[in-house]
Amino acid sequence: MPPIGRALGAPAAPRIIVGLPVDRLRMPPPLAVVILAAGQGKRMHSTLPKVLHPLAGRPIVAHVLDAARSLAPGAICVVYGHGGERVRDALAAPDLAFVLQDPPRGTGDAVRVALGALPPDGVTLVALADVPLVPPAALARLVGLAGDGRLALLTARVADPSGLGRVVRDPYGHVRAIVEERDASPEQRRIDEINTGVIAAPTARLAKWVAALRDDNAQREFYLTDAVAMAVADGVPVEALLHDDEREVRGVNDRLQLAQCERILQRKRAEALLRAGTWIADPDRFDVRGTLTCGRDVRIDVGCVFEGEVTLGDGVVVGPHCVLSNVAIGAGTQVLPFSHLEDARTGERCRIGPFARFRPGTELADEVHIGNFVEVKASRLGHGAKANHLAYLGDAEVGANVNYGAGSITANYDGAFKHRTVIGDDVHIGSNCVLVAPVTVGAGATVGAGTTLAQDAPPGGLTFARPPMVHKPHWKRPAKPKKE
Repeated sequence: MPPIGRALGAPAAPRIIVGLPVDRLRMPPPLAVVILAAGQGKRMHSTLPKVLHPLAGRPIVAHVLDAARSLAPGAICVVYGHGGERVRDALAAPDLAFVLQDPPRGTGDAVRVALGALPPDGVTLVALADVPLVPPAALARLVGLAGDGRLALLTARVADPSGLGRVVRDPYGHVRAIVEERDASPEQRRIDEINTGVIAAPTARLAKWVAALRDDNAQREFYLTDAVAMAVADGVPVEALLHDDEREVRGVNDRLQLAQCERILQRKRAEALLRAGTWIADPDRFDVRGTLTCGRDVRIDVGCVFEGEVTLGDGVVVGPHCVLSNVAIGAGTQVLPFSHLEDARTGERCRIGPFARFRPGTELADEVHIGNFVEVKASRLGHGAKANHLAYLGDAEVGANVNYGAGSITANYDGAFKHRTVIGDDVHIGSNCVLVAPVTVGAGATVGAGTTLAQDAPPGGLTFARPPMVHKPHWKRPAKPKKE
């Protein structure tokens, strides 16, 4: 099934310029990116490193890496701390270099360690692994400013700047320094413009500044932000790029802030889909933990979760509290409430649920009905097939127009191996049947209710296997003795 509509979060098509002589193109300087991921994250109260906690289904730091990679840098270096080998192992990729900062001595020291593993020329962008929502466009603007020989930093005005570094300007509005809150005067603490921790500068100058940092501050650390005052002293222009959406520059220090970032990100994704024409019942009860592609006139009710890569065709309806993970849903299909679909594909105009479960390998042709409390796994169902109630189909090949009765199951596992069941076209399976695989039911056959089918059923006609009824009129149920 081809993708339908625009994928949420998909990158724009690259811009291609042709016909210009090379000497007329302004070539950008080489770009390196440093991602600071050495923080211990004590306030998360977790054995999992802070930057690996999930945000929209992926590690926090993965969102920062996505933004960095969108700039096509020549090198990316991730700085991790003592005990952070899990960060290195989780992120390992050919385009990443890793350096260890041990002991932790502040952001300036982390950048100094990273620069030793990066090319000495061009521009270096420094980003924080726990500030995951900064858009790539903002990073690109910083890099452009640094490419002109400036030190560029991303700032924002916030209602509550507590705990954050303040941007100190002179009476003419020029940036003079960044002061951390612990070192700030009462007047400086009233400043509402904060440093986000994202900075870009010519690499050679940045290396000079971090080498000269001192730790004479309240925390006895080497602050990268002190490079701002050094740049001013050297006569290097300092440009503060004031970001207009303070939600996008929030950091994550504890689980509450992580939950707040989750809702910010999910709300933005919901709003993007709403603008593109998808009906979402409540943008605040909607979660995409991967990529969601929607066709026209798609309707999504409350409490739904979309994981991995999900495609919804034109006119698809997803009822309340469904979970769809790596699925493609054909046009006009209805997924009714409380259904859980994983690694599955459906045709068009199907009806699924409520309370249906698809396990990996499920494939439905057009106009298939899967009803309440039906589980399907590693099975393909032909056009118009129906399993409407309380049934299990595992490792099965089901033909067109099959009616699969309530309470029936495929016994596909013998304790060691899985076996397949083949059901031909236009078969009727009665209620409460057990099909003991491997077994084949021929086209047009009817299997009577209560049958345990342990050998192939011929095409056409009726096949049933049930013991004779026994009635004992004088039999009585066991009874507990009456209490005296």
